[in-house]
Amino acid sequence: MIEEHTDTPEEELKRADHLVFVSLKYTRTCDIMGNAIKRMIAAFELSIDEYLEILRKKKGWTELPKNYKEKVAMLKPEMGNATNKYITLYNLLKRIDKSKYKASEEFRKNVTMTLTEGKSLSVKVEDLYNYLKTTKEFVSFIKSKIN
Repeated sequence: MIEEHTDTPEEELKRADHLVFVSLKYTRTCDIMGNAIKRMIAAFELSIDEYLEILRKKKGWTELPKNYKEKVAMLKPEMGNATNKYITLYNLLKRIDKSKYKASEEFRKNVTMTLTEGKSLSVKVEDLYNYLKTTKEFVSFIKSKIN
């Protein structure tokens, strides 16, 4: 299904882009939405790993934490407030991925994934477009910081 790791965040974004703009267009199922969200999470995590690895070498840190919650906590002071909206989206995507959901209007124009755990949240196709756009912004933001 989904490989453990691909080479770059850009590869994950290509796959997420295809899921959102091609596969979802023809299938209209919440499973495709879930897979696209997993790809976006992977793009976030690969970008964070790349940036923290550069910082580790630059600052002489001995090792990086394995947990992404700790990695994000390390990233915030280095990047400042510029990453707040990206980290908020990352946390939202993780929440959506872990939660159980109810599918409504599958195979129709307004397919919606409604989370059944915790605070109620409905994810529509338009929301997925926005999530993907913000994820692309984050990956390019990290790339600009690395270069």
